[in-house]
Amino acid sequence: MMDMTGTSPTQVVHPRLSRREWLQAGSIGLLGLSIADIDSMRAENRRSPLKSVIYLFLSGGLGQHDSFDMKPEAADDIRGEFVPVSTKTPGVQICEHLPHLAACSDKWALVRSLAHKTNGHSLGHHIMLTGRSDTPRGFSGNKPQSTDHPSLVSQAGYLLRDRSRLPGAAVIPDMLTHASGRIIPGQFAGVMGGRHDPWIINAAPQCQMFGACPNCFDHQRRPHRHVGSVEFQPPNLRLAEGVTQRRLGDRTRLLGIVESQQQHLDQLAAVSDLDRYRQSAISLLSSSGVRRAFDLSTEPDAVRDAFGRNLYGSSCLLARRLVECGVGLVQVNMGRNETWDTHGNAFPHLKNNLLPPMDQSVAALIGDLDDRGLLESTLIVMAGEFGRTPRVFGLPQYYELPGRDHWGAVQSVFFAGGGVRGGTVIGATDKIGGHPKEAKQTPESMAATIFDFLGIPQTAAWYDSQSRPSRIYHAEPIPGLLA
Repeated sequence: MMDMTGTSPTQVVHPRLSRREWLQAGSIGLLGLSIADIDSMRAENRRSPLKSVIYLFLSGGLGQHDSFDMKPEAADDIRGEFVPVSTKTPGVQICEHLPHLAACSDKWALVRSLAHKTNGHSLGHHIMLTGRSDTPRGFSGNKPQSTDHPSLVSQAGYLLRDRSRLPGAAVIPDMLTHASGRIIPGQFAGVMGGRHDPWIINAAPQCQMFGACPNCFDHQRRPHRHVGSVEFQPPNLRLAEGVTQRRLGDRTRLLGIVESQQQHLDQLAAVSDLDRYRQSAISLLSSSGVRRAFDLSTEPDAVRDAFGRNLYGSSCLLARRLVECGVGLVQVNMGRNETWDTHGNAFPHLKNNLLPPMDQSVAALIGDLDDRGLLESTLIVMAGEFGRTPRVFGLPQYYELPGRDHWGAVQSVFFAGGGVRGGTVIGATDKIGGHPKEAKQTPESMAATIFDFLGIPQTAAWYDSQSRPSRIYHAEPIPGLLA
């Protein structure tokens, strides 16, 4: 079952709403909504497409040398095992294991010079998920704090909250955790307050391995098997048995339901922002189109096959469907537990387990959005918490084969759709791919690019739990990226 979760960084257990709780939240919403309101909500999704962003996050950190910034002239222990191939764009080369993306380079651009200060997973996640390079007071790598900077998803959800009755932003297909199970900071609203925490749609099979489940792997190449369903599970958004749409619209009857279940509703209100659930629940309960968005089984086999029947493909497909429903920012976690953290056995895992499903699913997402007339109104961004070291090294006590370490000094960030100047490469690194040598960019400039594309004005602000304003923009958008 897919959980629609309003999470809080200060809670160890993140509350999940059952079908009954969804009904109750929706019931409260109907007390303030007419049938005309509901029809208006449905009509919103039939208008011209609003601008949206899909943020593909590669937890663990993709090596720039092994993907989008190859150094074929460098020494063996720098360039690695892969060779570059030409893309559709003259003069632009990427890794041989990204053939689908190479074939559609006219629709994407690269920023090869984004840098920040840390090599640590927790702070790196916080930086790239919030768009802020500075460390907030009280930061802990062990768990989210109420003083953390708000995530990009939380900020976008707040700023886009009025454009449709659905949440303005969402995270799929699961929460980001460390391999130890610790929840990674930077995913939540932090100082904005828990009521602005993002919607995390838990749809993925609960397998603890790495990669594009069910084709998952173990970094140390230990025996393993995929655990859980092969398919994403849609949320159970049906009304309770015996409750029809007509009954759902009967305010008098609903008032009786609310009064008879007041104690339970009080408990629900204690762990959630009820007004927020009211708006979201009524959308989910009243719109068959929204409910269908979560059910990937309704897609034609040809579409499912194009995206790939795995964690990456299903996640990208679900992101497209959420964009169609009007969600403004969808963060797609492409693997949990630092999947892309290739300290060892890097090249076989990248070649066989990581790059092919990413290549297929992202290229399919670009093509599918283009076919549906949504590519110009949807910006795709792909990044991790950092890049990886120029030098390949071995850790024989842990891994049979070598890999690369964490490297915040530079990474390549991928942009597609959304008016991106196709085939453009912004920035460059030194001869070993270790540091930017021109057009250095920051997480702040990446965030500004996202907010600017969404139409958020430079004067926009969010407010913390004490109603103190904070500006959204901390840099200018990346110049030369968007047409």
